[in-house]
This record gives sequence, structure tokens and C-alpha cells, in this order.
Amino acid sequence: MSRAIAAAALNLEPVPRLAHTEYCSHAALKRRVTGIDQEGPEQERAFLDAWDIDLIWHTDDGPVDWSARGRTTDMGHAEFLEAGRDRRSASACPFHSVEEALAVDAVAEFGLHPQQELIAHYQRSYDAACVQFPNQLHMGGYYKTLISGAIALYGWDMLLQAAAQPVRFARVLDSVYRQTRHHAEAWAQTSIQWFMCHDDMVWSQGPFMRPAFYREEIIPRYADLFALLHRAGKRVIFTSDGDMSLFVDDLVEAGADALCFEALTPLEPVVERYGQTHALLSSKVDARTLTFGNREGILAEVRATVALGRRCRGLVAAVGNHIPSNVPVANALYYMDTLRSMWSLFS
Repeated sequence: MSRAIAAAALNLEPVPRLAHTEYCSHAALKRRVTGIDQEGPEQERAFLDAWDIDLIWHTDDGPVDWSARGRTTDMGHAEFLEAGRDRRSASACPFHSVEEALAVDAVAEFGLHPQQELIAHYQRSYDAACVQFPNQLHMGGYYKTLISGAIALYGWDMLLQAAAQPVRFARVLDSVYRQTRHHAEAWAQTSIQWFMCHDDMVWSQGPFMRPAFYREEIIPRYADLFALLHRAGKRVIFTSDGDMSLFVDDLVEAGADALCFEALTPLEPVVERYGQTHALLSSKVDARTLTFGNREGILAEVRATVALGRRCRGLVAAVGNHIPSNVPVANALYYMDTLRSMWSLFS
């Protein structure tokens, strides 16, 4: 593990091995790797170090959640954690008609948290992370940028109905963006170097709205956000679940310095176009293969990842999407052993 390796990969500098991160909530795996039964910072620190994790993906939307300040829709949560303790039932959408939903202004609904308090909160959280996990690179970031903010407001059903009226829906998105920009302005005044811009803008099969709408209303707001952060000397990683391949060129043109995506976005064409100019946080290793596949499948995906990594100036490898608790521990251990055994081939 080394924050220096993560920094070098993100900055497109030579690295001694493939840079590595993971998004892991697998409690049994962490117990097995660390020998520490009690969940907490000690176990997490030991796991990150033992698994040679160089970078920690991170976002923070501020000290007070939207749900404590105004109307939101909780779509519930599937079982990722051990014993399903993170399972949560969906709540009803608080907007009873499309008209009511389209009348929302996110700034009026939730208010803008006092800026100096935000700056202090973000600096404290960043400083604490750097102390608690000293061997990994940390970042700032925001989760509910635009589409993810609309999901938090409406849930998917009402979101799709609202999006069917694009002119009015764009006004709602603009109010969500004004919230995001307010938080980004605070993050920009902290000592972070990298900012994670998260927005689940697409589905598993790509955009769910007209591509032209993305390019008219969403991408320009990303560009404004990235420019704000660049002016403060920060660099931007953009993350979305699903297949965002249709918009990779748009995101790069908008100013993203790095792209983070799961296996639903094909890695090869992104490496071909941007492997020499942008850092990429991705791999060919799919969580579904770890969960339902065998060693041959895992080995093939690790080999493909390392081969593509050798064609990149800055690839940070990670299992696509997540390592949840239903991944067989043996498969996860085999994946890591296999990846580590090929690092010498990378350098």
C-alpha cells in the first residue's frame, strides 16, 4: 500500500506496480485477511494495508443530510453487508404528482449550509482520514451532483415522470446543481488535491434520457464544476455506475482529469482513447465473476486487466462496482493473490 503509488498513477507518472483500490464491505473477508474480529478503524486500517490498497474512494455531502432538512425519497437498500444489516425498505415518494415534483427547488427545500462551517467540516474530515489511514491517498468529493441528487429527491419512478418534461426538469436539476456547487466551493478551499465527483448519470444499458439532454443540460454543469475546482488547483475524478461509454468523450472535454467506472463501461475503448492522457480507475474484474464465477474466470479477468494496465500511464485497478458480503471468501482471496502475482509483469 502506498499513497505515493496512487498519486503517481493519478498524475500519470511511472509506478513500481499496478495501482490498486477497492470498494469492499465484506466483513468475513476483512476478518480473514486481518485476523481482527472487531469491526472498526483498526480492522479497516489493517485490511487496507494488507490488501495493498493505495487510494480510498470518498465523497462527503456535508454534516446535515438532505433528509433532515426537507423532502426526499428513500428507495431502500439491498443486502450488501453481512447478515443483511444494511437492508432498508423503501419509503413513499413525498411528491404526490409530477406537478408537485417539478415545482421543487433544491436550494429552497434544503437551504445552503453556512459556507465557513462547510469548509471547516470538510477540512476536519479530510485531516482525520489522513491520520487514521496514513498509507492511502485521500480525496474530497460530493455524491449527489445532478442525477444522483434527483434520485435522492424523487426515487426512480417520479424521476422518470419528471424527466419526461425536460424543460421543467432542467430547472430542477439546476437547483440541485446550485447545492452541489455550494459544497464544491467549500471543498475547493480545503487542502485536498483530488475531488471525486459522483453522479450515477446512466443505467446499466446507458442513458435513460435523450443523449442530447445530457449534452445540453448535464455536461455543461459538470464543466462548470470542474472549472471551479481547477481554478482552486484541485483535480477531478468523475464516477458513475452503469454504462457511461456514450459520454466518455464529453466528460473528458468537460475537464475531468480521471474517470472511475465499473465493468459495464467497456474498458478497452477508454484505454485506447485516453490511457495515455487520463487516469482510469477501473478493471476487467467484475463483482459478478467473483460472486458466481470460478478461478478460471477470475484469472482471465485479472490477466486482461494487467494487459490493459500496461497500455496506460495511470490505471488504478479495482473490482467492478463492489466486493459485497456474498462473494465467496476463497474467490476474493484468489483474486487478490492473482492480481498481486502479476504486478511484476506490470512494471
